[in-house]
Amino acid sequence: MSTKYPHVYDPFTIRGVLFKNRLQQAPPGCFFAGDERGFVTEKFVNYFRQYARGGVAICTVGNCSIDITESCDEPGQLQLSSPDCVQPLKLFAEMCEVYGAHGSLELTHNGKDTAPEKIGRAAYSCSSFITKAEENRAKALGRDPVPTEAMTREHIHRTVEKYARAAGFCKDAGLKMCMVHGAHGNLIAQFASPYFNKRTDEYGGSMENRARFACEILDAIRARVGEDFVIEYRISADEIHPDQMHLDETIEFIRYIKDKIDILHVSAGLHDLWGEPFYMRHLLSNYTMERMLNVKYAAAIKEAFPELFVSVVGAIKDPAMAEEIIAAGKADMVAMNRALHADCDMPKKYAEGRQWEHMPCLRCRCFRMASPHTAKLCSVNPMWGRFAEYPEGRLPQAPVRKKVAVIGGGPAGVEAVKDLLQRGHDVTLYEKSGRIGGRIHDACGAPFKNDLRDYLQYMQDFIANCGVKVRLNTEATPELLSQEHYDAVIAAVGSDPVMPKVPGWDKPNVFWAPEAENGRVPCGENVVIIGGGSVGTEASISLAMEGKRCTVVEMAQQVDLMGNGSSGDLERLSDQYGVTRLLGWALEEIRDGSVVIRQGETGLTRQLPADTVLMAVGMRPRRQEAMQFAHVCPETSFFIVGDAYASGDIRDAVFHAFEAVRYL
Repeated sequence: MSTKYPHVYDPFTIRGVLFKNRLQQAPPGCFFAGDERGFVTEKFVNYFRQYARGGVAICTVGNCSIDITESCDEPGQLQLSSPDCVQPLKLFAEMCEVYGAHGSLELTHNGKDTAPEKIGRAAYSCSSFITKAEENRAKALGRDPVPTEAMTREHIHRTVEKYARAAGFCKDAGLKMCMVHGAHGNLIAQFASPYFNKRTDEYGGSMENRARFACEILDAIRARVGEDFVIEYRISADEIHPDQMHLDETIEFIRYIKDKIDILHVSAGLHDLWGEPFYMRHLLSNYTMERMLNVKYAAAIKEAFPELFVSVVGAIKDPAMAEEIIAAGKADMVAMNRALHADCDMPKKYAEGRQWEHMPCLRCRCFRMASPHTAKLCSVNPMWGRFAEYPEGRLPQAPVRKKVAVIGGGPAGVEAVKDLLQRGHDVTLYEKSGRIGGRIHDACGAPFKNDLRDYLQYMQDFIANCGVKVRLNTEATPELLSQEHYDAVIAAVGSDPVMPKVPGWDKPNVFWAPEAENGRVPCGENVVIIGGGSVGTEASISLAMEGKRCTVVEMAQQVDLMGNGSSGDLERLSDQYGVTRLLGWALEEIRDGSVVIRQGETGLTRQLPADTVLMAVGMRPRRQEAMQFAHVCPETSFFIVGDAYASGDIRDAVFHAFEAVRYL
């Protein structure tokens, strides 16, 4: 039994249903879900098996439609309109119970957010209006915007019964609970919000009236499922949008539903990918944002309603954070999703005292859930989503144990070590510096890079505890490795920064951007950063936070910033701290105290003041350095991985190493 996290691993009972701990899988989308009818499949069950096996108390399936003919916005959604869904759903319920977990479905009607093209008619909502998302969609498709259709009383009553019917199907399948989705601007939230709800009947106007739809749904569900079934209700404590629901209104709303629910699941923000995605970032936070960002809302709700059992979600990354939250009385349970993508076995690892083995989420690209059509699903966990190949979440033992050298202690090298050890090989890691981490030490200098610092700590802790033989401060050479007679060699020797050879590139005030960002070199007051990708942008923000006057110069007219969901936030931070971004300009010359840049379209030149010039224009793979080891083992068992092969990000390095060694 764990004693380090006593609150997290404390079982509890609601309505006679036993929950083994306080960790919940927050509802992901349903990309691995239904067949063409929207029913559970074996693939669906095996996808969720990863999490049930890993130790959570609840596995929640997201976005399950109570009526797929009206609410349809995601491929592979489960639909709960027909009794034929029950028999397949039993497979999911039984699988969860085998591992001591409970399966739960998030019952959803998204109202305004279904595109007319999906259902062949206008979307339904509490009132008639045209959303920003519909305006954008109509413009993209070359048609007129279609306003939502206000639901009649009769339609409302039918919808209430659809929720009850869906919950009943859950119970008929053997599930002990369900989640009612009242968050993120879905239909129930549209009724609750005065921003959308302009009705003048008993469903509009006062908060009591606007909460009526939710109350009728919850009463109908209870009447259908009885007293031995747990009802969880998901809510956006604050929708963030300036004109929509905020915490004080939410607390008022909760007064009407609190006696009708068993668990209140606290989230925030709006699901608004097509309209104003800024508000969606609060339910899918990125690495520039605060951690545990919804805990303050959960704590306020818990203070207002101490009798409520509260679960909270949002950038809660591990059981240590969960312990802090629950012990402080800010919530009773913690939900995670992307953190479990990164490490499905995280609950089990912490309970067993194997925290050092936990792979932390970077909050980088996957958001709720990456598309199954994308080969690289999670930056730190190359097995995520590959449950058919690796049902136990680990590599199988190799038929022959080999002696393997790994050169380089960066992300690719550490991933190679982990996978080789799982295969049962005898592994030695060579690192010429005195520390594990490689270029991650350079990349995590910005104050907002806490998630990356977690990953650096993971790399160091893993190598210290995994049992690999480590040779720090040892530069591998062909002669040294030849003496050891290795069966295989993995060269993960990294890359070097590119320093453009423009006039003045070798002046003493010219550095690689991360060197200045991390305080290893002196930096003047006027700083020009060459390169507007994520490396240059993060360095400019970090230095601007220290009071430097920073200008970013980038040749391209547009910059994707890795497409990791943080691009908008990096730009906002740039604006907040006064960083100047010049796109479409190239560096011509570095002079004493200034740089000359040229605009690509017009050929115009400008001179910018520059006490310090920082380069962030890319990395050069150390491929030639790696090639010297090609003949110190059987040549077909020599691999170059990570940045040494082709410069990229952590995900590229991890996946490249994994693919290279998983059959070795």
